[in-house]
Amino acid sequence: MGNQRSGQVWKTAAATIAGAVLAVSFSAAPASAAPLVDGDRLGSITVHKFERPSTPTGLPNDGTAVDTTGLTPLAGIGFTIQQVNTLDLATNAGWDAAHNLSTVFSAADPTGSITGAGFTLGAAQTQATDAAGTAGFTSLPVGLYLVTETSYPAGVTPSAPFLVSVPLTDPNTTDNWLYDVHVYPKNSITTADKTVSDAADIKLGDQIGFTITGDIPNEGVIDAYRVVDALDSKLTHVGASATLVGGTPVAPVITAGTDYTVGFDAATNTVSVTFTPAGLAVLAANNTAEVQVLVNTTVNTIGEIANQAQVYPNAGSITNNTPVETPTVITKWGEITLQKIDQNGTSLAGASFSVYATEADAQAGTNPIVLNSQSVFTVAADGTLTISGLRYSDWANGAAVAPGSPDFRTYYLVETTAPAGFELLAAPVSFLIDAATTTAGVDLQVKNVPSNSGFELPLTGGVGTTLFYAGGALLLAGAALLFVRSRRATKN
Repeated sequence: MGNQRSGQVWKTAAATIAGAVLAVSFSAAPASAAPLVDGDRLGSITVHKFERPSTPTGLPNDGTAVDTTGLTPLAGIGFTIQQVNTLDLATNAGWDAAHNLSTVFSAADPTGSITGAGFTLGAAQTQATDAAGTAGFTSLPVGLYLVTETSYPAGVTPSAPFLVSVPLTDPNTTDNWLYDVHVYPKNSITTADKTVSDAADIKLGDQIGFTITGDIPNEGVIDAYRVVDALDSKLTHVGASATLVGGTPVAPVITAGTDYTVGFDAATNTVSVTFTPAGLAVLAANNTAEVQVLVNTTVNTIGEIANQAQVYPNAGSITNNTPVETPTVITKWGEITLQKIDQNGTSLAGASFSVYATEADAQAGTNPIVLNSQSVFTVAADGTLTISGLRYSDWANGAAVAPGSPDFRTYYLVETTAPAGFELLAAPVSFLIDAATTTAGVDLQVKNVPSNSGFELPLTGGVGTTLFYAGGALLLAGAALLFVRSRRATKN
């Protein structure tokens, strides 16, 4: 009995000790928090802004911070965030509502699509990216946020507005929440260039071309693209066309009226090339190519004519009038004033000239330059003649050129009619057109010499003729006398 009793006590004690140890073990183990959203916790959204690379980076886009080595940061890009009100992401119903909103959200009309779904937007917070391309929004309550790129420099195609939640499921563990979210919307950068082609042009009325080249945004969807060229009043519009150049694979041919339209505003002398929806789709599918617009003009007035164009690579640049400006190119046209003089510097009237673009034409008298429907130009009563409307000799295709360059232009005068009592010029006279010859005053003096270089020709019936006949008679008499003497000597 005693042994049985003591055995029961042992069992009871053992059970008590075991229970105590188990209780200690459970109480000593750390409490494991359930993976639920903490509605009272604050989070952040960090926007990282870089140029869009030409090829995909392959980096994840899941809310985590990633290595951006090799990407070019963009500073000064403004972003605005707004919380979507009455949407509680600490509840399953809130996440369902967020998903339902995603099905109707429109990046083209973010505010309208959100309010149309029955939600409102909270107060806006705005930050600009720093030198590292980063803009941070901190102390954010749990919720869904609209992120909009609100300011950007010319040539930048903004990223589309988007929604992001705080928090996100941690993609690395999938059993926790990520309250500090990183997003990487990238921008396409568009540059533009412009050149002028006038090296082959000589006179007013010749057609010169301006070529405008613009990058295509590296975007899957392009919402607008327009090229505008406000021509100087000294230029007369002839026509315009667009092509795609370069790219991999080779860019397709685009067609006026289908892929783009050409407009001309006579009041402002402005040419515009605007891509249609069909053309925008072609651009998006060939964004490694470039848009090239050729604007053909003629010069109607002399002068140093500057010209610049604008490229609008997206709808925002059109709405906000923030185009990419091309470099300014210049085409230069001038005149020369010559004076016809004699050997004493006295002005001569009555001379006429033709002008040639090459010495060979001047020597052969072929292809005289026609200005104002004239190819022969007559000096005025004071002996002066202004020839106006020729391209500068030392400027071609928008740049200075030196003698010896194929594009350097020397002009040649050939006298077609001499002043009375003077000889024609025996050879062409070369001259240049440049900034100096466009000013007032005489630029070139062309001298004539008197007929027969000033020597007087003998005239029939004049003194010279009498002397000639008298001399002839004396010669004949002398010859006769010699003949008589010769015969007498023979007889003797």
